Amino acid sequence: MDSNDTQPAVSVQGLSMEQDGFLLGEISSPSIAGQKGTLAFTISDAKGTPVTDFEDSHDKKLHLIVVRTDGTQFRHVHPTLDALGVWSLPWKWNAAGSYRVYADIVPAATGQNITLTRTVQAAGEFAPATPAPISAVDTVDGYNVELTGTLSSSEQALLTFSVSREGEPVTALQPYLGSYGHLVALREGDLAYLHVHPEGEEPRPGAVSGPDVTFMTEAPTPGRYLLYLDFQVDGQVHTAQFVLTATGPATSADPGEPAEHSGH
Repeated sequence: MDSNDTQPAVSVQGLSMEQDGFLLGEISSPSIAGQKGTLAFTISDAKGTPVTDFEDSHDKKLHLIVVRTDGTQFRHVHPTLDALGVWSLPWKWNAAGSYRVYADIVPAATGQNITLTRTVQAAGEFAPATPAPISAVDTVDGYNVELTGTLSSSEQALLTFSVSREGEPVTALQPYLGSYGHLVALREGDLAYLHVHPEGEEPRPGAVSGPDVTFMTEAPTPGRYLLYLDFQVDGQVHTAQFVLTATGPATSADPGEPAEHSGH
């Protein structure tokens, strides 16, 4: 293949606390696992001034993604912003360990989506998790979620998540963050953050759908990826977790093969 015909590299974010002149400041949080407190931080511009003007992205000014570096303890939350530019929310670390904290934002000054990250330590007795197996099925809170599709590092591909309960398809998925589901994908190893885009039109207020939710994805490199799907039913948000392997033009994650359950 001629070098001029090569595909442009997929943008990889979430590996730095600074991007495009914006800086994620030091994160204040409880120092010990199990201790209640507040998680707080600022995002400043190139002049060091806290930023207070952000555009909505998926119905929120900021998406805060928190995950332990072994891929466990995933949380997707939305802190509040005060007039001084401080984002905060009540917080407790449920387990000791090293955590990656991602701020997914669109500063109004640029209109461009960026993801900033820092590492935070929670002291306490640490019990590392064993690496999660490749899995295209998960059960969470009585809901069974099956993943079909492939993850490729050479082309865009669709991933479809089908939600059922007690063997029946769930058709009461409620809009959540501008779609019928919200997907976060992290590259195992360095936990690079992938922006994943839902397919289909934005849901109308009060509408429901299901059982399928589809996303367009492209992996930046071959390797294992951790996927976290948030979906909402009856006002309650549930998170299903998956592990896929992306290779060059194809993937080894075949949903037709027997899959492991995460056991949530």
